[in-house]
Amino acid sequence: MSELRWHPLLEEWVITATHRQERTFFPPADYCPLCATKPGGFPTEVAEPSYDVVILQNKFPSLQPEPPEPAVQGHPLTPVMPARGICEVLLYSPQHDATLVSLGPQTVYKIVQVWRDRYEELGALPEIEYVFIFENRGPEVGVTLSHPHGQIYAFPYVPPVVQRELASTHRYWYRERRCLLCDLLHRELAEGVRLVSSFGTWQAFVPFYARYPQEVHIVPERHITSLLELTAAEEQDLARAVYDVVARYDLLFDAPMPYMMVLHQKPTDGGSYTYYHFHVEFYPLLRAPGKLKYRAGCESGAGTFITDALPEQWAAQLRALVPRGPA
Repeated sequence: MSELRWHPLLEEWVITATHRQERTFFPPADYCPLCATKPGGFPTEVAEPSYDVVILQNKFPSLQPEPPEPAVQGHPLTPVMPARGICEVLLYSPQHDATLVSLGPQTVYKIVQVWRDRYEELGALPEIEYVFIFENRGPEVGVTLSHPHGQIYAFPYVPPVVQRELASTHRYWYRERRCLLCDLLHRELAEGVRLVSSFGTWQAFVPFYARYPQEVHIVPERHITSLLELTAAEEQDLARAVYDVVARYDLLFDAPMPYMMVLHQKPTDGGSYTYYHFHVEFYPLLRAPGKLKYRAGCESGAGTFITDALPEQWAAQLRALVPRGPA
């Protein structure tokens, strides 16, 4: 059962998906449902004996193309809707223990191309208003399948975090006749202290207002609103920038960094969003080796993040690291 329930105090939708209680939870070491099916072996979700980069329908989706009717009756104060949408899983490689770093920039480039294709195809569906591309990495984030993969959610509405960004960038555009993120990037370039790396026109930096330890944003200098506006060269440079950030994270504490990577781009509801600026955000979860950054009472209940170091210090740490090429 899955449905959308309206939260009237926050004015946002909450997805209930009771069937996800049954999703795969750390399967045995000798069986991974995201690996290729071995000849004569127990079938996995990938029937082929090998693969490159693969898109699968999520077996335990929060949103469904043909959702069931809601389990409860809605009310004017608390409306309910079917949880219509699409949830996909993007497998990065058949190598079970691989990471974006071990796979290398060229594999990340293939992933960027898949991002673009899925954004275009899913966004063209009339019922889809937002295509959200993301990766959860590490058990600290709640990942229960360690095979390298990302996810794509096609929403029937624009999620609340993106709504807030759209509202703030629209107000700034209306007042200043300029892009807010363009101006923020120009400030980062001018000051330089929070920059981490550059690839073509893509700049990776710890934002002035970072909330997570070593949080990094990747922003193009050219004002674009979605993946569909990238040139082939810009796709390559974006792949190199993503690879570089993850490589620096893994060097930081000499271990794979748990993180969330999210892509923020314009909605696909047919509206005009010329004031919005595409970017990628990374939220790492370790503040020190073995020490998690918890989103506790102040962050979750009040919506105010507390950080225990300066973004300039985090940027200096990451900037000092020298990523090596894949083995």
